[in-house]
Formats: sequence, C-alpha cells, structure tokens
Amino acid sequence: MMNWKSHPSYDGHEDVVFVGDEGLGFAGIVAIHSTVLGPSGGGVRVWTYPREEDALTDALRLSRGMTYKNAMAELPMGGGKTVIYKMGPDRGACFEKFGEQVQAIGGRYVAAEDVGATVSDMRAIARKTSYVSGIPKEGGQAGGDPSPWTSLGVFLSIKTLLGGAVQGRTIAVQGTGAVGLGLCKLLADEGAKLLVADVNATNLDRAKALGAEVVAVDRIHAAKADLFAPCALGAGLNTTTIPGLGAPIICGAANNQLATEEDGARLQARGIVYAPDYVVNAGGIISVSAEYIGETEAAVDARVRAIAPRLMKVLETAKAEGLTPHQAADRIVRERLAAAQRA
Repeated sequence: MMNWKSHPSYDGHEDVVFVGDEGLGFAGIVAIHSTVLGPSGGGVRVWTYPREEDALTDALRLSRGMTYKNAMAELPMGGGKTVIYKMGPDRGACFEKFGEQVQAIGGRYVAAEDVGATVSDMRAIARKTSYVSGIPKEGGQAGGDPSPWTSLGVFLSIKTLLGGAVQGRTIAVQGTGAVGLGLCKLLADEGAKLLVADVNATNLDRAKALGAEVVAVDRIHAAKADLFAPCALGAGLNTTTIPGLGAPIICGAANNQLATEEDGARLQARGIVYAPDYVVNAGGIISVSAEYIGETEAAVDARVRAIAPRLMKVLETAKAEGLTPHQAADRIVRERLAAAQRA
C-alpha cells in the first residue's frame, strides 16, 4: 500500500481509500481532499498509468484541484477524485463493486464521470450506491453527462477573453475528447478557425468533420493562434512548452495545467494571459452538484454563465495586486475555505 501522507502531492488530504477487487482485476484510488464545504465531489478517471505511484499523484493533485474548483464556483461540495488504473474485462461488474466501495465511504465522496468514464458506468455504480451523479434525469432536472456543461463554461470564457466574439479567430485545441470536441463544436458554430491535436484518431476524425486542421500533438502548443485551449491531461504548461507557446492567451478545460507553481510566473513573464483552469472548467461539477442536491437544468445554466464574469474578476484582481492569475484565484479560494472552517 502506497504511503500517501508522505507523497510530494499530499496537501492535508483528509483521506485516501484504495479500492478494487483482485478477482475482477480492477484497482483504483479515491482521494478525499476536503469536506469542509460539503461531501467531496469529483469524477472517476479511468486511465492507464506507467506506475501505481503516478496514479496516486494524479488522484492527489486532481482531488485538491476539485476542492479549489468547487469553492471558486461557490458549490456546497468539497474536493475528491477517483482514478481507476486497472479495469478488468467485466466493466459493469467492476463499477458495481466500486459502487459498493463508494457506499462504504459513507457519503464523504460523490462520484461522477471524468476521462474514460461514461453514463453507463455511473448507472452501474448507482446500482450499489446513491452517492453518484452524472445520470440523465427528466422534467428539467439537472443530470446526465456533465461534459457539455464543461465545454460551455470554457467556450463562454474564451469568447469573453477574445472581446465577445470568436468569428475569424484561430483557436488551437489540445485534446478532442468529450469536452474538447464539445468546445470545438461551439467554436465552429460561431465561425472560429480550429487547429486540433489528439492522440486518438477517432477523436481527430470527429474534429476534422467540423473543418478543423490537424496539428502534431507535440506542436499544438506552439501553433500560431489567438488562443490556446489545453483540453487533454494536466501539467502541459511547463519549462519545456512555455518558451514555445504560440498564442498570447491560454484558456482550456484540462485540470492542473501548470506543472508547478512557478510556471504561472513563467507565463506572466512571457506576457501570456492564463485563465486558471479550475475557474473556467467548473461547468461539469456545477451540473454534478445540482443533480446531487436536486436542482434544475436552468440553475446549472445560470451558474455556468457566471463562470466568465468570475474569470474576469480574477484577472482584474491579479492585475491590480501584482499577482499571477492562479495566485489571485488560489487566494480567493483559501479565504472561502478558511471562512467555512471557522463557521
């Protein structure tokens, strides 16, 4: 069993639960960063990692990011995340067993979709626990796949950053999975020119059908564009990529885009405007939270439309106080968490 409390990405996490079933051939990690604001909410990521240690790193970093995302979006949820790094041949049985293990956590964690997980996976989890969201509802109630809401929040933020319109502007999108493709559709519908990259050929074909031009995966960050939207995995903004960035603005859906704290300062030194990821990509968890507490789709829409104005407030605070955007965002979140802790 990995020692999570001595891990470099440990950040006062409340708990880490190792889940799985040897007979079914699945294994994963549920990281609970904080329940100060409510039950820890965060998606289930199904991914193959080079080492189990890398899965733990991702779980710890992503769950901390969820605490910050949920606090910034003023949701009644704390931060958690699951990574499943081994998936057995009977996927439904694996997710049912995982549902039993979520139930045993006792309401401190609420699961939903993330990279590699689907609505049918959430339905399998729901056969064993009520602590799950991301399942379609009827009658105008919030529910279902949260990825379109993430796409919408990022799209509205991009539009605002580009002065209110994307027509004729070039957007480089890194990653065209569920969220990235949703973003591409919204951008294409309003006349943006798309440059895209993805390791998955099927994803690329869907983006090409929208008129997107394909760029090599290792060059998309350097493509000449009005804005770069990272929508793949994290840590893509780092000492290797930042010197070669080809766009003056970065705004995308990927979590934990900065590899280190210092990378925020590196972007600022280059004069690049960075939209902190957890401010703009909160649409999905807004939907998950609303579904869990029984709100309407209209409430989700209103909260998602508040993302872009919130982003501009963060950028204005950063400029006024000589901070990087992510420092300004982090400070707002820490103040909210401290107030909730005192209460």
